[in-house]
Formats: sequence, structure tokens, C-alpha cells
Amino acid sequence: MENLPPEALTDIAAYFQALSEPTRLQILNLLRQQERNVGELAQLCGFTAANISRHLTLLTKHGLVARESRGTSAYYRIADESVYELCDLVCGRIVRQMAQTARRQQAFSPSAPE
Repeated sequence: MENLPPEALTDIAAYFQALSEPTRLQILNLLRQQERNVGELAQLCGFTAANISRHLTLLTKHGLVARESRGTSAYYRIADESVYELCDLVCGRIVRQMAQTARRQQAFSPSAPE
């Protein structure tokens, strides 16, 4: 990020903002398995098709997913596989933090009676 102009930082922040919503992460995770249409994603996520469409529009805008029309349906697939490297990196960090927190909490918990 060193020496990037403010406009680039704004774009980077918008990209991360697109990843900051749990439903969008769930959509990306489902698309990791295979391409899907809006109806399938809505059913799997437990939201309305309109809600999923709004999320897909934002993910498409940021180049994370690509849309392909087939007959009367639109199918979505991952456009930038590197998003998974980023997510795996962040998820790994969070898992390590959770484990560390659990160890700290366990250190202060009274031992179970034997």
C-alpha cells in the first residue's frame, strides 16, 4: 500500500467493504464449489432472490464474480480466484486468535473437580 494515491486507497477500501458482509462471504463460499444462479444462491443462503441479487451486483462491480446469461437465467461464478487466498489468510489469522483467546480463558478458569 506504500505510495498509493488516495484514489487507490479508496478503491481498496471499497473492495474490502464488499468482503465485509457475511452474506456476501457466504455467496463467495458457495460459488467456490460451483457456479450458481440467483435462485439457487437465495435458497442456499436463506434469503430472497432480490436480496441475493443486490449482493451479487456489488460483488460483480468489484470484479469478484462474473455473470453469464443462459436463456432466462443468469449464472454467477468467481471471477477472481485470488479472493480465496485473501480469505484463507484472514480466516487462518482469526482461527489462531480464537485459539489463543480460548487458551487464555482456560488459564483463568477453575479446574474441573476430579
